[in-house]
Amino acid sequence: MPRGADRSEYQSREYVDFRDVEFLQQHLNSQGKLLPRRVTGAPARIQRQLSKAVKRARHMALLPYITDSMR
Repeated sequence: MPRGADRSEYQSREYVDFRDVEFLQQHLNSQGKLLPRRVTGAPARIQRQLSKAVKRARHMALLPYITDSMR
């Protein structure tokens, strides 16, 4: 998502669910790292929830800790 992206996507979200893998993958780079707020345009509250959701999804094996390109 480009900088200054439309935040209406985040306005309707009450919380970030760790089971929503497609949404989480939009906020990860090719190495599997979480993209910063300045890139995604996410508010601070959502960015904190994203961080926790990614960690939970990795723990539950919904997301990989490292990607295939890192192996």
